[in-house]
Amino acid sequence: MEIMKYMEKYDYEQLVICQDKESGLKAFIAIHDTTLGPALGGLRMWTYKSEEAAIEDALRLAKGMTYKNAAAGLNLGGGKTVIMGDPRKDKNEAMFRALGRFIQGLNGRYITAEDVGTTVEDMDVIHQETNYVTGISPAFGSSGNPSPVTAYGVYKGMKAAAKVAFGTDSLEGKKVAVQGVGHVAYILCELLHKEGAKLIVTDINKDSVSRAVEAFNATAVDPDDIYGVDCDVFAPCALGAIINDETIPQLKAKVIAGSANNQLKEERHGDIVHEKGIIYAPDYVINAGGVINVADELLGYNRDRAMKKVEGLYDKLLEIFAIAERENVPTYIAADRLAEGRIAQLKQSRSTFLQNEKHLLSYR
Repeated sequence: MEIMKYMEKYDYEQLVICQDKESGLKAFIAIHDTTLGPALGGLRMWTYKSEEAAIEDALRLAKGMTYKNAAAGLNLGGGKTVIMGDPRKDKNEAMFRALGRFIQGLNGRYITAEDVGTTVEDMDVIHQETNYVTGISPAFGSSGNPSPVTAYGVYKGMKAAAKVAFGTDSLEGKKVAVQGVGHVAYILCELLHKEGAKLIVTDINKDSVSRAVEAFNATAVDPDDIYGVDCDVFAPCALGAIINDETIPQLKAKVIAGSANNQLKEERHGDIVHEKGIIYAPDYVINAGGVINVADELLGYNRDRAMKKVEGLYDKLLEIFAIAERENVPTYIAADRLAEGRIAQLKQSRSTFLQNEKHLLSYR
């Protein structure tokens, strides 16, 4: 991987290498675009095979956050941090405090949050060194666990997709196949069950499946069978790249709407889904409830205000579906155009983000 060529190709602003020998910290902070405001994106800790793999993941995820934040209507750019290491055994306080100092040194250009392999408690440790962190404990004025809010956004987005596919946004009586029943998906199932949807669930964790079956009268199927079940809505809530050459021919659903990231294995799979007449809710839009929620902390968290913004994902997705229909393009392209259009509008009036009084006032 030629890093500078890659960064130039996708117009990244900055890549920060963070090393602290004593704590074992080896991390990379990627900032993709700060046209709309400071870059917000989570902190991932993973057992990467190489430094190159870690850098590539940080860059890819940072770009994704630019689009997610822009499409969600937030005044935030996109960034991401990754730490090389096993989150089950390599964590220590000094590591996160050292990272907090690196983040502080960016002077507000990047704001972090929890992600895969990190927790609220880790964010609390980082908070000892910097205020540029969200998703900390409620005792510090935070919003707490973002899973319920993410699930609510997916639920509203699914209703918007149903309105386009079925002529009504009611999910009562609809069969919804949910792949993965983790924290977000379980709450999504709760909302769907309350509305009267019929649930079909799967997960590699059998306890999670049993819990959903018992609580929501769901039907359980093996993980490999979830794609071909007779359903109205397929909700990917676990793995990425699951809309691919093997799974698309099996799908019977009219709607794909779930919380998983990077659902399309390749862009061409979004084209195939479009050609088959399946309504696909672009993942980085429908699952934006969590980032909308933590972003509200930057204004002094107000749950009612945050939830109102999350409800807005319903109209945001209807707008994307309308663009797709009007311009006869797949919905993933329509979402990208919406995000890119918003960034382009401000490109002339605001360049890269720099923390100072003028920017703070305009952001708030």
